[in-house]
Amino acid sequence: MVVISKKACRQPKGRNHNLPTANSKLFIFAAVFMKPIQEIYPLLEQPRKIAITTHQKPDADAMGSSLALRLFLEQLGHQVTVISPTNWAGWVNWMPGVKDVMDYEMNKQKAEAVLDEADWLFCLDFNIFHRTKTLTEKLKQLTCTKILIDHHQEPDTPSFDYGASDTSKSSTCEMIYDFIMGAGKGELINEDISECLYAGLVGDTGSFRFPSAHAGVHKIVADLKERGLKHPKVHDKLFDNFLENRLRFTGHVLLHRMEIFYEYNTALIAIPKSDLLKYYIKTGDTEGLVNYPQSIQGIKLVALVIDRDEERKWSFRSKGDFDCNTFARTYFEGGGHYNAAGGRSSDSLEDTVKKFKEVLKENAKLLQ
Repeated sequence: MVVISKKACRQPKGRNHNLPTANSKLFIFAAVFMKPIQEIYPLLEQPRKIAITTHQKPDADAMGSSLALRLFLEQLGHQVTVISPTNWAGWVNWMPGVKDVMDYEMNKQKAEAVLDEADWLFCLDFNIFHRTKTLTEKLKQLTCTKILIDHHQEPDTPSFDYGASDTSKSSTCEMIYDFIMGAGKGELINEDISECLYAGLVGDTGSFRFPSAHAGVHKIVADLKERGLKHPKVHDKLFDNFLENRLRFTGHVLLHRMEIFYEYNTALIAIPKSDLLKYYIKTGDTEGLVNYPQSIQGIKLVALVIDRDEERKWSFRSKGDFDCNTFARTYFEGGGHYNAAGGRSSDSLEDTVKKFKEVLKENAKLLQ
């Protein structure tokens, strides 16, 4: 397939770069705007100023991939800064190098100075700039070389000069491992990098329970183990590193905020802001809640909505052949993966829940 340079085919400023579905011929054409990431391998030998960013509220995969890439690039002599669009969960604070990550919302002026001086910008674990929240417009304005590494559906490829976008990958951490190995630098994967990569692999595969945990993922883990990875440490930091209030909050939510619609094989959890305040819930404390109802026999779709200050945030998980990505894009301004996606709503919690219950009826046949 011929790869067309973004610079030769750049769309006019102001045009909407949102792409149609992956089944569209237009999407297939747009996907060739971005040069393959393999073309930057020879360029890694020249030291550069590099910025790395990811989506808002970074999870284990987003933070793990960002830090692993930074630790790798620094060994090649590059000057590297990781910038998070927002704050992040306390349970990733153990990761090597996280103390040096910039919070854009807390250090806007300093972070923008770094971005303005960057020769390269790596964008990890998101497929379109608006997933970086308040950092969106700044990223669009940058004229440096932009590189995408991501595994979500329907990437905005015209916005990037180089990149890898592969929905068959379990996680962005898997793709960073591939990037390092593809560059012929596997010997640089040390224990710190291994811990960061393993965290993302565990997080995005549901501890290897999801279909995305293909044979190659387990081979990567075996390789990381041979390089010195101590996996119990990572599991302890990811899953046994919370305060008492989170466990009590989880019990409260499952007892009082979960509804089951057996006629649609669906579970819904709707969390009002009052619950977040009552239990002192912080960023990351709701991680994993959406997975609990999947243990109920017969449940095919799980939906979690949380009442945030500025919007209502949705998370969707499914089993089998129900397409969460299409569901989220169609009804809740979101998207993601086939069996895991997210969305948002500007409606009140009551109204967005009402809408969800209405669209369940439209999807009744798909949920049987």
